[in-house]
Amino acid sequence: MTSSFDPRALLAESRLGVLATIKADGRPQLSPVTPFYDRSAEVILVSTREGLAKAVNLRRDPRTALEVTSANGRAWATAEGTARLSGPGTDPHGPEVEALVDYYRAAAGEHPDWDEYRSVMVSDRRVLITIAVEHVYGAKLD
Repeated sequence: MTSSFDPRALLAESRLGVLATIKADGRPQLSPVTPFYDRSAEVILVSTREGLAKAVNLRRDPRTALEVTSANGRAWATAEGTARLSGPGTDPHGPEVEALVDYYRAAAGEHPDWDEYRSVMVSDRRVLITIAVEHVYGAKLD
């Protein structure tokens, strides 16, 4: 392993990860997600739907971890933290949906039809997960 590896850099560039939450029985629940890591704010943003296992689990127990892996599988990074959920929103121009618009812009860029996106966020009952990053670790294999 190399000491110059920066796991936060891998977190920042990764758009596919696995989010771990804690089931009611204490076992882990793993979900593939599209994360966006804001290094300056030390938060990770993830969109999900209300009622899915990760949202239900995080509302009960906000402890979570996100793992990302490099494309070649030779580097990985894990961020642990505490999640806060906002939404779902009922107003396409309300603060809950605006937060999802900001997430989309950060993670993917501009959407071709923001009115459609906003409408879908409301009808899908989308929720924004904001993870306050408390600990990051990882490794790169030489």
